[in-house]
Amino acid sequence: MSIRSDIPQIAVLRKRVERCFGKRLSVHADFLALVAEVEMALRQHISESTLERVWGYSTRGYNTVSLRTLDVLSHYAEGCDWQEFCERLASESECESELFDVEHISASDLSVGDCLQIGWLPDRLCVVRYLGENRFVAEECKNSKMQKGDTFSCLQFSLGKELLLGDFTPYATTSTIRHQNYSVGRQHGLTTLRLLR
Repeated sequence: MSIRSDIPQIAVLRKRVERCFGKRLSVHADFLALVAEVEMALRQHISESTLERVWGYSTRGYNTVSLRTLDVLSHYAEGCDWQEFCERLASESECESELFDVEHISASDLSVGDCLQIGWLPDRLCVVRYLGENRFVAEECKNSKMQKGDTFSCLQFSLGKELLLGDFTPYATTSTIRHQNYSVGRQHGLTTLRLLR
């Protein structure tokens, strides 16, 4: 039996396997090391090419995973088979979505040139200026990986919630660096949010 590899449960299983393994799987050698660890722990064999397909590392265009592979990876990461893993995940995931009402500032409410002060733990503080069309530029940054001149897209800033900055472009970028996403306040969210007048 084969299962589509793009379902959310498999994405979670990959993260749990990596947590158990102790590192993110990103190169061929990582998959070889995981093969050895699974064989030692469970006396089960999965080829590195099979693991690479599960992680989307393979370029052969596979989009399914065998139930046996998922059973072995579930046993390795969580000590149960795939079906039980999915059942546990369903019971854990009761709060994967929520309606919330928090202090926020939307890009649609701003005028070009408006500045926001944002902060997050432990001591990050930045001032960003609105450029229009949901784009911002960093004007001042303290203790942050974000630096003056970096630009990004954002629709809304919410106090106490993680901030996801899309199309993040460092000021010192070159044409060979692709635009990335940047996550701010992943555990505790924004601790400071203020429109500067």
